[in-house]
Amino acid sequence: MDMEKVTTEQQLSRWAQLIQNRLESGQSIKEFCRTNGVSKATYYYWQKKVSEAKCTVVEEVKESKIEVPSGWMQLASKPVYPAKATLEIKINGCNVTVNTETDLELLKKVCQVLMSL
Repeated sequence: MDMEKVTTEQQLSRWAQLIQNRLESGQSIKEFCRTNGVSKATYYYWQKKVSEAKCTVVEEVKESKIEVPSGWMQLASKPVYPAKATLEIKINGCNVTVNTETDLELLKKVCQVLMSL
């Protein structure tokens, strides 16, 4: 792999993370660019490059096919659904219910308090 390709991939990765951070922060593009000292043209350029790179990866995944031996038949896989499991903890009349949507930091704090009792 040549250095130019490595550098471009590093920049794509960096910008993908920056764009994700901007989306999660709720900042407008104008506000993000001002805060980070980036021109809007540069932001939009990298947003386009990141988007193109994502499309390329999706196309490569679609094109990669599993070879099925002669005489065999490929079966469609079942969709995997996340488990809706819950965990209920009861200690001295205190009930704590935990599921996949539970905030892990909050759970950690609750466990620390319960251990200190």
